[in-house]
Amino acid sequence: MSTESGKGRNRIVRPVRLIVYSDYLCPWCYNASVRLRRLEEELGSDLVITWRSYLLRPAPKGERDAERFRAYTQSWLRPAEEEDSGTFRPWATDAAPPSHSVPAHVAAKAAATLGRDEFHRMHDALLYAYFAENRDISAAATLEEIWREQRLPAVEFARTEDPALRDEVLSDHVEAQTLGMTGVPAARFEGNEAFITGALPLAMYRRWIDRHLSASSLASSPRES
Repeated sequence: MSTESGKGRNRIVRPVRLIVYSDYLCPWCYNASVRLRRLEEELGSDLVITWRSYLLRPAPKGERDAERFRAYTQSWLRPAEEEDSGTFRPWATDAAPPSHSVPAHVAAKAAATLGRDEFHRMHDALLYAYFAENRDISAAATLEEIWREQRLPAVEFARTEDPALRDEVLSDHVEAQTLGMTGVPAARFEGNEAFITGALPLAMYRRWIDRHLSASSLASSPRES
């Protein structure tokens, strides 16, 4: 289910720029990511997606109960049943549950400083590592392993210690709250404060973006005098 809220509309121009707020600990965000990444591949330069941080667990809240967490991960089977979903496996390892959301977001932003492709590889790998491989993506050692697995320069992992990236993560979260977002995934077009919330089916995302592409074509077409 999706909702639209907010205000403010600007003229649409190509490429369509979509801003998506998500969390690496959110199963529905994983599904949204799979679908939107597919549309990026389909539409090429007509669609540019910027991923921003939303923190479902902004800070550690003490040691998490392992059995309770394992039971919670059974709920991942629901998004797993949807079409165009991510890869999910309820927690079946001895790894500890992630303590909070921030470290994974910082790692993704560190990868983004190296380039768009590097970000995409890290972004996709973080979601897969958590939901399919049951790895603690809040642990520095795990994040460094994922970084190396994506063939990112080992020396550049030090960027994850940059306080400015952590501040950027927190700023994204505050921005989302200021816009009125109370859950993720949520998406809006750049220059427009209206947003939709929820992991839409691929066809709905496609129609939503196609409408904006069509509007941009009309807006850019010369008018007869």
